[in-house]
Amino acid sequence: MKARYLISFIIAIAATLPGLFLRLAGLHLASPVATAAISGFAIVAAAFLLLWTCDAAQGEMSQALALAAVALIAVLPEFAVDMYFTWQAGRFPQSNYGSFAIANMTGANRLLIGVAWALIAGLYWVRFRRDVVIEEERRTELFFLGAATLYAFVIPLKGSLAWYDGLVLIGIYAAYIVLAARRPSAEEPAQGPSELITALPRAKRRLALIGLFLFAGVVILANSESFCEGLLGTGRLFGINEFLLVQWLAPIASEAPEFIIALMFAWRGQAGLALGSLLSAKLNQWTLLVGMIPGVFAVAHGSVAHPLPMNNVQLSEILLTAAQSLLGIVLLAGLRLSIGAGVLLFGLFLAQFLLPLCSQWFPGLAFGLGAAQAHPVLAVVYTIAATALFLQHPSDVRSLWKGLRVLPEPCGLRHKDEEALPTPHCIHCEFRRMEEFMTTADRELEEEVGSRK
Repeated sequence: MKARYLISFIIAIAATLPGLFLRLAGLHLASPVATAAISGFAIVAAAFLLLWTCDAAQGEMSQALALAAVALIAVLPEFAVDMYFTWQAGRFPQSNYGSFAIANMTGANRLLIGVAWALIAGLYWVRFRRDVVIEEERRTELFFLGAATLYAFVIPLKGSLAWYDGLVLIGIYAAYIVLAARRPSAEEPAQGPSELITALPRAKRRLALIGLFLFAGVVILANSESFCEGLLGTGRLFGINEFLLVQWLAPIASEAPEFIIALMFAWRGQAGLALGSLLSAKLNQWTLLVGMIPGVFAVAHGSVAHPLPMNNVQLSEILLTAAQSLLGIVLLAGLRLSIGAGVLLFGLFLAQFLLPLCSQWFPGLAFGLGAAQAHPVLAVVYTIAATALFLQHPSDVRSLWKGLRVLPEPCGLRHKDEEALPTPHCIHCEFRRMEEFMTTADRELEEEVGSRK
């Protein structure tokens, strides 16, 4: 097992070297496809290293620092790509880089809910015929994600993403960190390749963590420009819409490791843990990533007086992303994601992905909608679906206020459901664990006595 984990580390590090070498040597490949591929592989491999290192590092720092550090590091691959586009938009306001920054951000957020959440629900149902159940404490993430989503609707209404919008969104995330850091938490042992790091002596373990963090960060930052420009060059070379490449291919590359690991957890029966990690990723991106865009643009532009330029297309992208987030929150408010909910999320994602294409290539299949009208109409569909589900189960959404409590409430009633997950530091859960332990001990004693007879 350890040999397999060591091989995983070696492969990941080896995959980063070509892109890192080209960048440090100042070499530029003639082919934009090769440039995008080499730098993209380097970013994906570095993202795997970051995930494994984050998993091993959580036992090395206080809970508050761990929450903040892991969140920032986990969003680093997507952040590096999006911030490159944002920085270029600030330097060249008349270019298309501003639209690319919005495209990458909205694509990353919509992939998490429309594809990743749906795949977790579908895979778990196929394997175990059960709904995905998440822990009681996840109401905290859902509450703050809801706050960020409601504020996100303000951005398309006022028609700009200004510096004060960034302060609000980052403030929402800071409030989440302050509250979550005060909660008691059960320590989760490292799993997978990260076990190799945790098995090291303390001094060597910390040295390995620092070294891997720095190495992966350098790789991601060094390859972000090459990857972004390689994608744009590939689009121009093959006549592919650059906006679509930036919106979908770039987030898939930067988030592939997180998706893969979440799917592996779901396949092993830990779907609640998988969906919980993706929920945290959604909160990070919807607050930190979006919140940093206007700040980076202002620094590159040299002024806070002019917000990031956006036209109706970018504003409709943000509106659609906010509407999808609203539906995802309502569906998950009951701490359960069913196969039906997963199908709904994925089906609507396919619709918002394919409908604009159909309006250009097969107008008859687009219900008379042009590309400019497709996303606003689908945003209304998402909102109507969320409203209908809220009216059907209003108590689930109202219960998200419980996410503001520092200590989880007793959850014995919830444990009448055999699929419910135990909550750390809950007296009902402790009695449940004790009963299970005593039952197991009694059974083993009876078997031992029977064997002697």
